[in-house]
Amino acid sequence: MSTSEFIPTCDLCDAHKNDSDGAFRVLPPVFRDFGQRRRFAGAVSTVKCFEDNSLVKAAVESPGQGRVLVVDGGGSLRRALVGGNLAAAAARNGWAGLVVDGCVRDVAELAACDVGIRALASMPLPTEKRNEGQRDVPVQVQGVWVRPGDWLVADEDGIVILPAPPAAV
Repeated sequence: MSTSEFIPTCDLCDAHKNDSDGAFRVLPPVFRDFGQRRRFAGAVSTVKCFEDNSLVKAAVESPGQGRVLVVDGGGSLRRALVGGNLAAAAARNGWAGLVVDGCVRDVAELAACDVGIRALASMPLPTEKRNEGQRDVPVQVQGVWVRPGDWLVADEDGIVILPAPPAAV
């Protein structure tokens, strides 16, 4: 989806406000913006991990193909799952964005990376590397189910999840 085709989250919410099947989902407004891109959208890839970013590193070092990596970090505020090096790898490898249900670090470096980054907070303490977690599995982010292959749209107003890329509204 190019920038000219980007459909704002408010327009998507207006179009889906009466949906009752649960396919259209809105993440709670708890995420802060850390990356250079304020607006991003793409197919979802997931990582489920807790205070160990081994699989996050592996994901962002692989071809992103315009996807969005959604990291279920269990909402931990004790360790940073993404820092400047991983954000730079995500930008270099073509990821549209990262949504982290947890913390990030190297805030100044993140702001310079051409990738969208949303997370709960900044925390300077890094993770331990235990090679634990799961990749491309359904995850719950702040109580909202997100599945690999879903479509995520993020902008200044929020983050929404759809089962497929949105049609014009």
